[in-house]
Amino acid sequence: MPPQEKRQEVDIVNTVLEDCIIAFPVSSFVISLYQQYQKRGFLTKKQLAGLYDKASTIKDLSPGKLATLDALIKKMPTRFKSELPKSNPLYQKDESIGELIHFILEKLPQHKGVLFLKAKYDNNETLSAADLSDLKRIKEVLERKK
Repeated sequence: MPPQEKRQEVDIVNTVLEDCIIAFPVSSFVISLYQQYQKRGFLTKKQLAGLYDKASTIKDLSPGKLATLDALIKKMPTRFKSELPKSNPLYQKDESIGELIHFILEKLPQHKGVLFLKAKYDNNETLSAADLSDLKRIKEVLERKK
């Protein structure tokens, strides 16, 4: 049995890239694709599609090369970005706390402790139980002064 000869595969992407460089010697797009192909050994599906569009404008390019390149593109998987899951925000403001802070600041607009808690509330930080009890205590004192 005679030894089987290795059949050399034609690198159609490299061939088309070289044809494009000859046709468009100053195209930075084609040169960039060629350099990436030489470094990595492959191009992405979008890059190949761009190469196909560029190569399809060359008049003397064999239609077989374009068809082979098109088949390569169609054979590659199309990747889709999944949509972000629709979910509720991690933290929802308690409107009653906002109203409580607003009520106190109407009466005492310069109260530093309440201003600090308002800043925490506005930045969506959770208020501790001690903070809430302080707000309620201040409100009760203000209501007694009426």
